[in-house]
Amino acid sequence: MLTKDEITTILKKTKAMLTGHFKLTSGRHSDRYFQCAMVLQHPDHTGVLCGELARRFAGENISVVVGPATGGIIVSYEVARALNVRSIFSEREEGVMKLRRGFSITPGEKVLVVEDVITTGGSVLEVIDLIRKLGGEVVGTGVLVDRSSGKIDLGVRTEALLTTAAISYAPEDCPLCRQGLPLEKPGSRNI
Repeated sequence: MLTKDEITTILKKTKAMLTGHFKLTSGRHSDRYFQCAMVLQHPDHTGVLCGELARRFAGENISVVVGPATGGIIVSYEVARALNVRSIFSEREEGVMKLRRGFSITPGEKVLVVEDVITTGGSVLEVIDLIRKLGGEVVGTGVLVDRSSGKIDLGVRTEALLTTAAISYAPEDCPLCRQGLPLEKPGSRNI
């Protein structure tokens, strides 16, 4: 079992924790950004972190792990590898979350939804809704970093390796904008 300090050390060591002025995928602004791609480029660290998520859901009879593109793809693959089950990913098509590329869910199939980072939980909620519409049973969600400080209710059991209270602001209320700090957009969506 990994401790919070061990998880934080891995994220810092790989420069997955950034400070500055960022536009988040949700559109909100923050002085902290978790660029999990920085940790996910290291298979050894990724295996350790995703192995911990898998450990937390062992025994749930999960048959497939689903992550939203792009942040959830590697997390899905590594968690699925640790659980020895299938890994698939969802992606947006014309703004709607879908399974493409021949991926499918069998009605009644037990599904674990994973993501690298959540702030509002929007992408994960879209994937949960998609899986349910396809007849899958969502047994839980696993995330590397929960920026909501555990306040987001995804309606299913949620396990986060790191839960933090990263402050975010509506763009019109952002003190970093008022200070004239340059805004960075490191996320995966064109925002």
